[in-house]
Formats: sequence, C-alpha cells, structure tokens
Amino acid sequence: MFIKALRVGLGQLIIFLDFITRPRKLRRTAEAQARVAEETASLALYQFNACPFCVKTRRALHRLNLPITLRDAKNDEGHRAALLAGGGKIKVPCLRIEENGESRWMYESNDIIRYLESRFAKA
Repeated sequence: MFIKALRVGLGQLIIFLDFITRPRKLRRTAEAQARVAEETASLALYQFNACPFCVKTRRALHRLNLPITLRDAKNDEGHRAALLAGGGKIKVPCLRIEENGESRWMYESNDIIRYLESRFAKA
C-alpha cells in the first residue's frame, strides 16, 4: 500500500515538474504547421501518463510542436490491447508509424525523439 502511494505521488510530481518546466514550442508558418499536422496524422504515441520516459517523449512532441495522438495504454484496455497486438509487447513509450498501409512500432524514448527530430525539426 505504501509503495503504491509512493509511486502515485512520484508520478504526480513528475507530471507537475513537466508542466512548470515545459519547453517552448517550435514556431512555424501556418502553412508549414498544416503540413506537419497532415504528416503526423499517421502517428500515434502509446504511453502512460506518469512514466518518466513518456514525459520525456511528450516534452519533445511539445518542443517540436507536433500534434500527435496520445494513446493511454495504462487506463484504456483497447489501446493496451492494440499495443500488445501490434507492437508485440506492452512497453511504453511506443510510436506507431503508419506508412504505405503498414504499421511500424518504435519503442525507446531516445529512438522516438531522434526519429521525430530528423523528420520534423526543420519542417
């Protein structure tokens, strides 16, 4: 019971610290942001709200100004099942990339951030 309360408390602290130290969004022209929004429509991030690696990844999404759909794999059984069926394991963060009618599942926060930066940092 104590351990669970500690985990919940630490999770809420992580979320609060993320909120008050959130980086500035990348600024783009309206046309460039519309193109980015169109390209990110095929992406979804499976995550847990208080997971430190998910927070790190969401901070990168915020900094890069990417409107990527967030899927709560902890509290939504449908998203959890989709993550297991598609990615093969329940591990977050996980970025689902839809390209040419096929899905690719990318795990590891650093890999996800590197991919997003290479694809969208100069968009």
